[in-house]
Amino acid sequence: MRARAAQIAAIALFWIGGIASASANPALLFEPSTGKVLYAEDIDDVWYPASLTKLTTAYLAFEAIKSGKLRLDEKIPCSLVATLQPPSKAGIKVGQTLTVEKALQAVIVKSANDVTVMLAEAIAGSESAFVEQMNATAQRLGMTRTHFDNTNGLPSPGQLTTARDLAKIATAVIRDFPQYASYWSMPAMYIGKRRLGNHNALLRTFPGADGMKTGFICDSGYNVAATATRDGRRLMAIVLGESSGNERAIRAAALLEYGFQDYAWKDYFTMPTIDTVPVDPNAKGITSVRDTVVAWSCNDHHRHRVVHKVHKARKAKRAASKGKAVKKGTAKAQQSVPAKNAAAASASP
Repeated sequence: MRARAAQIAAIALFWIGGIASASANPALLFEPSTGKVLYAEDIDDVWYPASLTKLTTAYLAFEAIKSGKLRLDEKIPCSLVATLQPPSKAGIKVGQTLTVEKALQAVIVKSANDVTVMLAEAIAGSESAFVEQMNATAQRLGMTRTHFDNTNGLPSPGQLTTARDLAKIATAVIRDFPQYASYWSMPAMYIGKRRLGNHNALLRTFPGADGMKTGFICDSGYNVAATATRDGRRLMAIVLGESSGNERAIRAAALLEYGFQDYAWKDYFTMPTIDTVPVDPNAKGITSVRDTVVAWSCNDHHRHRVVHKVHKARKAKRAASKGKAVKKGTAKAQQSVPAKNAAAASASP
């Protein structure tokens, strides 16, 4: 037993070393069913939630269905306000409708910003009224450092959360509405013939992955709340502020793999929970990671670097083409010299 424990501990140290050195941004690994925390890093630092906001939007929609305010087969209309939302969007036009079920799938799978407004208006009459409900729900669930300005996570100075708070809403979704678990694991959904794919790469690459939600804006970097289940045990990793979608997936996968490898060893000891992990008195306020994000739209330095590389490549291509043309012209001229000399000789008196 001791040898087995030592082996597990060695694996744990290997994984935790890799996780800790991979990034300095907030990260959390826990078991949703018990709240037990296996790993926590900067979980009280304030962060932009981006589309992880939609965990709360979906939660309120599920509550509306439970209360009878909405039905899954009910059709809800698209307003002008909804169509004016920036991407990512489902592209519904003014006056067109979606069933509530399709709307929820579009929000969860496609992260459709226009459809969150459609749901908000159907439930509360307006987006602003729905946002008030979101903030009330956040406080009820103990999300003490969270505030919402909108339904979808689009950039806004007051749209704030923490990894700990995201764990609370994600846990509430899993605990209170397990009947919608399949929505969070869908690789794609369809509106008519249009296929809208899921941005959660772990669903395609990580054994046991079964949800939940990704998010990205320039200032937040790439975020994810990702779940996976093995041997009947479900774990969740929350990763915030990664520089690319690939880095986000790698760090979430490392956390989850560490958790599955390490849980038996951790279980020998008393693990803290989401509620009992001490609040960090030195937790940071909101910061932007825009300058570290690998995305064309996020920072001028990256864009200028890419443009410079493109111009350099084009210049080299033009120079190479010009060199070939000169070489070809020289060879042609050399070939024509004997013919010209022969013609001149025959024309001489």
